[in-house]
Amino acid sequence: MESQKNNPLHGVTLKTIVEELVAQFGWEELGKKIKIKCFIQNPSVKSSLTFLRKTDWAREKVEKYYVWTFFKQDGTRK
Repeated sequence: MESQKNNPLHGVTLKTIVEELVAQFGWEELGKKIKIKCFIQNPSVKSSLTFLRKTDWAREKVEKYYVWTFFKQDGTRK
């Protein structure tokens, strides 16, 4: 666990990440910020989670954007 203490994603589920991003931006704006089809065409939390769990590059993109949006450089919440 020591290696995870500075990881802002530690303990945060992918579902929470998607829900918080949607709450912050809405589907339309999120689709503009992160150009992934699951956020643009008929978006839903369920379909997005299905896609992101299967697609490492897309999940990484979403996780990085989440950290950039909600966390300071030191890993603490904004």
